[in-house]
Amino acid sequence: MKIAVIGAGAIGNLVAGYLKLKGLEICLVGNKSSVEAINKNGLEINGVRGNFNIKIDASQRLDSNCDLIILTVKTQDIEKALRDNSSFITNSVILTTQNGVQADDIASSFVKKENIVSSIVMFGSTYLEPGKVVHNFDGNWILGSFFGDNHTKIKEVERVIKEAFNIVLAPDIKGMKYLKIFVNANNCIAAILGKSMQECFSDVNVSRISIGIWKEGYEIIKKSGINLTSLPDFPLERMLKLISLPLDEAAKIYSGIMVNLSKEPLYGSILQSIKRGKFSEVDYINGEFVNLAQKNSASSPLNFRLVEMVHEVEKSERFFSKEDLISATKGLIK
Repeated sequence: MKIAVIGAGAIGNLVAGYLKLKGLEICLVGNKSSVEAINKNGLEINGVRGNFNIKIDASQRLDSNCDLIILTVKTQDIEKALRDNSSFITNSVILTTQNGVQADDIASSFVKKENIVSSIVMFGSTYLEPGKVVHNFDGNWILGSFFGDNHTKIKEVERVIKEAFNIVLAPDIKGMKYLKIFVNANNCIAAILGKSMQECFSDVNVSRISIGIWKEGYEIIKKSGINLTSLPDFPLERMLKLISLPLDEAAKIYSGIMVNLSKEPLYGSILQSIKRGKFSEVDYINGEFVNLAQKNSASSPLNFRLVEMVHEVEKSERFFSKEDLISATKGLIK
């Protein structure tokens, strides 16, 4: 099977590198700086599985048909990535990996729905510079169908990528994807402060905001009639128990979890985009709560304000202080 990974960022580099180490035929598609660095120096991965320098073919566009395309660009970049490579994707299986719940619908404008396999990535990676990533922690790669029952294409994808990753097949990946939004929703805080997740959440007052995000998000999800489904590494009951506790108690527990999440600094997907001078995916994470609230006559003042602050950072290229963040969200946490 010929495989292309489109998106040479934190997850794309990790996926391409580990699959290449297993002897699979891989092409990595990325921007000019990434392609030049990888072709010149190899792809460098350091982290929980060890240190590797991997020789891999990298290019800015596909130049031939592929059996499987693993799409690892951010949600906001899917349309351009697929349009730029449209000549070679018509009959390909597309594996989406994006946070949020919009990726599969966007991809379905370019290929048949039955050729789309949806997934949730539960392992973590940090992009350092073109061609260099840190693998922060391992986790499951969850596969399923966003448009109905699981189909044969999912088994085909599983057969290939299980060489390098632990695969879980999900009968209800849509409910899992909505729960994954909660997992990612606190990435916005690292982006607002410009600090690692460990630094941010070592402060219990900042962790109080995180619990507020979850409480507000859960009320919106309930009002929207969406059923959440537990993730293998993140059962729904864990979140429900945490948001049922008194705010200060929950914040202390959350702080302890996040500080010990990874030995290496973990920055989250939103901040990593900003550090690379790109617009982030916040509109598809916290912004999903805001959109659902607007559609279902619910309230989302905390997530709305946090989305605003991330966009302010993107435009100004200046981060907020903890004091600014706490002041801006005062009175918005339930």
